[in-house]
Amino acid sequence: MSAPPTAPLRVALLGCGTVGSAVLRLLDEQAGDITARVGRPVEVAGVAVRRPDRHPEVPAHLLTTDAHALVTRDDVDLVVEVIGGIDPARELMLAAFAAGKGVVSANKALLADDGVALHAAAAEAGVDLYYEAAVAGAIPLLRPLRESLAGDQLTRVVGIVNGTTNYILSRMAETGAGFAEALAEATELGYAEADPTADVDGFDAAAKAAILASLAFHTPVTAADVHREGIAAVSATDVARAAEIGCTVKLLAICEKVEGEDGASVAVRVHPAMIPTSHPLASVGGAFNAVFVEAEAAGQLMFYGQGAGGEPTASAVLGDLVAVARNRVAGAAGPGTTVYAGLPVAPMADTPTRYHVSLDVADVPGVLAQVAQEFAAQGVSISTVRQDGAGEAATLVIVTHRAPDSALSATIAALRGMPAVRAVTSVLRVEGLA
Repeated sequence: MSAPPTAPLRVALLGCGTVGSAVLRLLDEQAGDITARVGRPVEVAGVAVRRPDRHPEVPAHLLTTDAHALVTRDDVDLVVEVIGGIDPARELMLAAFAAGKGVVSANKALLADDGVALHAAAAEAGVDLYYEAAVAGAIPLLRPLRESLAGDQLTRVVGIVNGTTNYILSRMAETGAGFAEALAEATELGYAEADPTADVDGFDAAAKAAILASLAFHTPVTAADVHREGIAAVSATDVARAAEIGCTVKLLAICEKVEGEDGASVAVRVHPAMIPTSHPLASVGGAFNAVFVEAEAAGQLMFYGQGAGGEPTASAVLGDLVAVARNRVAGAAGPGTTVYAGLPVAPMADTPTRYHVSLDVADVPGVLAQVAQEFAAQGVSISTVRQDGAGEAATLVIVTHRAPDSALSATIAALRGMPAVRAVTSVLRVEGLA
């Protein structure tokens, strides 16, 4: 028997950490508005946690350690998953779909790893899978890519999607600090975890890049497809060099459609890069996130805001929850994602990029010609070159034109073997220069 039109929609909440507790509180505080927006009340049926004794703020009758039993209960209509990780989140989502319940998730790792299969399971069950909170926190981004821009052709999505690394690089630029010093400050202020590996080594951004590329180009992309480099090797000198040419350093997630001799492919990469200070992303400071989208008809679009934190992320979760609840009331699922294009993912070696290279060289006649010859041998054109210092302190700073990354990497390897090059002191990619 179907529920009466005024009966509450009941939500199973999986996880009650920073985000889950904020979701629980906002559901209570905004109950009246959510009821008006959905058309029926929305209430919490239960909260699944591993250690109930650690959640005294949650009414005891709502707490359970049996998440599977909760998501499959007959009186549960919707599921909110904010426990993170791959397992048991995957099994719980699949169980929810099989039981006919839509799911709202903030789980970037799982969606980047197995998003295609999860979407297929949701579609087969005729229910929703929404996950706005999985990328860029409170910023409305995924739904515009999936729905608002569905009639356009996207060509590039470039973003700062990790607040921790953006805070670190911002402080390095502002104060001249090194990476270790800026990381220590971020940790003290709570912007970095005790183990910052997922952030500073680019794993977090790579998962988000996979989700963005999948939606933007209608192509299955997983985190394993994403070329990933972190920021631990970025030095204070790199940041200073960037400023000298009117640039700043950011960790970028770059998703783009690349046209080649064999047709189109998708290139997806995460790495630190120099970008001009005139670029809109250059002014994104602190722990904020921003994503720059380029489309054939819409042109250039910018999405900016708080990319992490309990309340900003909970805001995105509640936005999805309202959408899924409305669909439940209407008796139909909303638009899902598509992977009809099925474009191949281009290896990093074939992806066209630009390099900024600093070389510690012997200050002898002909050294510039020798260096230029190595670039030419790999088919890499030099855009600008300058020499700083003299004698034992001579440094060549070179910016290239775009070339396949493999050619640029081969050039760097050759330079390291040259007698006239004492050291390749810095290599950073450059984005956004004409």
